[in-house]
Amino acid sequence: MKISEIDSEKIKICARTTGSRDPLILTWTGSFVEFNLKASELKLLMAGPFASYENWIAIEINGEVVARQMLSKEKQWISIFRMRNPQQLTNVRIIKEVQAFAGDAEHRLELYELETDGELQVVEDRPIKLEFIGDSITSAEGCVGAKSEMDWIASLFSHVNSYPYMVGKKLDADVRVFSQSGWGTYASWDCNPDNVIPKYYEGICSLMGTEYFEAHGFNDAWDFALWQPDAVIINLGTNDDGAFHNTECDNASLLRMEGDDYLEEDRIKVRDAMIAFLKLVRKNNPKAYIGWAFGVLGDKMESTIKEALEIYIYDSKDINAGYIKLPELTDKTVGARCHPGKKAHKEMAKVIAKELKHIIK
Repeated sequence: MKISEIDSEKIKICARTTGSRDPLILTWTGSFVEFNLKASELKLLMAGPFASYENWIAIEINGEVVARQMLSKEKQWISIFRMRNPQQLTNVRIIKEVQAFAGDAEHRLELYELETDGELQVVEDRPIKLEFIGDSITSAEGCVGAKSEMDWIASLFSHVNSYPYMVGKKLDADVRVFSQSGWGTYASWDCNPDNVIPKYYEGICSLMGTEYFEAHGFNDAWDFALWQPDAVIINLGTNDDGAFHNTECDNASLLRMEGDDYLEEDRIKVRDAMIAFLKLVRKNNPKAYIGWAFGVLGDKMESTIKEALEIYIYDSKDINAGYIKLPELTDKTVGARCHPGKKAHKEMAKVIAKELKHIIK
């Protein structure tokens, strides 16, 4: 056996991360490392430090998920495969299944070394690059587990059962995800104006602003030139809507209802935040199609999103943006925690992939 460091130029890293390779640190859901090798055996030295929410990974071999598992907090050699034909090329992806947890200052996936009896070969990029921005829906909360499950735990998250992963498969695309459960465009579900995606979008992973992440560069600005997507799909608004209806939180007056409707002056705050976010996404992704996908957990915010898009497109003359209506959740497609289940994610993926096929050339 020979041992290679994780920073080999023949290892593909698809993640918003830093240049640190001792260890390689992954935070966002769907982040992955990919290997091409001719070998009979492969092991990886990994760790999944956490305080509250453990790490889960998926192992994909030759394009199919063969395993999901929880990781130890400490370094541990994980056997990825053995007894394979060393004359045949094997493609492997190790995928972070769970999101970055803003409430867990220690949560991260660490990769240190690999051990194999074969030779690594170069991994080429897929022909398409896609970025997905969102909340718990995009983080794939509840898409695994029984419908009766209501605990907020890491094991109920699963990127490889999510619509971003499925769209990537349908379009042969590399996918990156920037999402956080409960967060919105103007406010989170519990009326917190700080827990919003636009505030952190230009950082590497600055939502966990601890000394550890500061020391490893995660609070630095992300260099968007390193990875330019062909399309950016935004799925935000569900938690902004939730903030309007949440009358029990400390900032319940942040977004207010007027009868059955949003109070107009507060609705405009959300709309304007959406317009500002569209401008921010465009600034950093100048050539990407921007699609705002919405509707799986209700469509009350739909008219506000459409209005934001209309104003943005009119003011900027940017016609490379649009709205994607998602199929609404049903009793047959619901998963754990009253969130979209795997069936719902399949339906969303089908709609988004069909839309993108007509746009991405």
